[in-house]
Amino acid sequence: MSRAALLIARCAARLLPASLRDWGRAMTAETRAIDGQIAATMFALGCLGCALRARLLFHLATKEETRMDVLSGRPRRLAMACATGATGLGLVWMAAAGAPHRYLAVNALALILGLLAIVVLTRVGDVRRGIVDLMLAGLLLLTALVGVSADGVTRWVAVGGVMLQPSLVLLPILALRFAGSRDGLSTLAILLAALALALQPDRAMAGALAAALAVLALFRPERNVLLALGGAGAALAATLLRADPSPAVPFVDQIFFTAFALHPLAGMAVAGGALLLLVPAAAGLAGDREHRMSHAVFGTIWLGVILAAMLGNYPTPVVGYGGSAILGYLVSLLGLPIRAEGGAAGRQGAARTADPETSMDSLRTGIPIAHSA
Repeated sequence: MSRAALLIARCAARLLPASLRDWGRAMTAETRAIDGQIAATMFALGCLGCALRARLLFHLATKEETRMDVLSGRPRRLAMACATGATGLGLVWMAAAGAPHRYLAVNALALILGLLAIVVLTRVGDVRRGIVDLMLAGLLLLTALVGVSADGVTRWVAVGGVMLQPSLVLLPILALRFAGSRDGLSTLAILLAALALALQPDRAMAGALAAALAVLALFRPERNVLLALGGAGAALAATLLRADPSPAVPFVDQIFFTAFALHPLAGMAVAGGALLLLVPAAAGLAGDREHRMSHAVFGTIWLGVILAAMLGNYPTPVVGYGGSAILGYLVSLLGLPIRAEGGAAGRQGAARTADPETSMDSLRTGIPIAHSA
């Protein structure tokens, strides 16, 4: 019996509402009885997924007046919860796959630092966009010129013995800040960032930036937006013309495929973690009419990063090893509103919540059943 599996099962039990605590004790006992580390870990992972679903259903069913807050009323809080869940699923998968303990520690530390950063920076408030945006773009350009190189690609910097990819950290928030201002300095910052991506080269982030700006152009077909889109498109074309021989790195690249090869539940954990990253954008688009543009740009840029990880040897955000994407995802939340403005329609929709007992009954049928060997 795996200690890690037992710890996961106990966490799942603690997440369950009080009315389902007996099921939690059964989960823990069943996990303890399973022989084999992988089998026990996969069963515990299934229990954790059911427990998370139970907790969400419990809040939706018993707190009708706060449903908008749960889904999109507080976009940053929702995204922080999704980032935590995705990172946790990634840690479970890496532990089951035998990743070095250092990998797990790096991702966990990145999550803690990112959560602290978003809390502190939210309290500080917004700062002058143009100058800060130019500084962020300058860091990206500096990485392309003097950063760490491998296989003819220069995308990284070394910080305390850990390799970070600044484009994953800085580009999402840079795109979201541009969506909020679209002035001359912010446009120049986007063009400098696009140049940096072309020089590195970084197809994944160049494609994500171009896609996000294309979506922004649908909302705001302004001169500066079209100029930035043209620069991002040119950068993407430049990366496609240059060779990108970077090999796949274990636990970083191509993990959607390696996780399913390990075990179907491991693959579902990775896929589920990736989908969690898009939940805040989907909730915002559905329930926050005032800030749909920001949610659309946020969702597009992270969807682009996920698709790039599926199609090539590029880092899988948050669920794969690497603190850059975890930090970048959390920092990019500064580009989302603190509170949504869904209006009366959203509040009326919140009143149509399923009956609590019905939701709990349906949940009980979803708790996994395993038999010890």
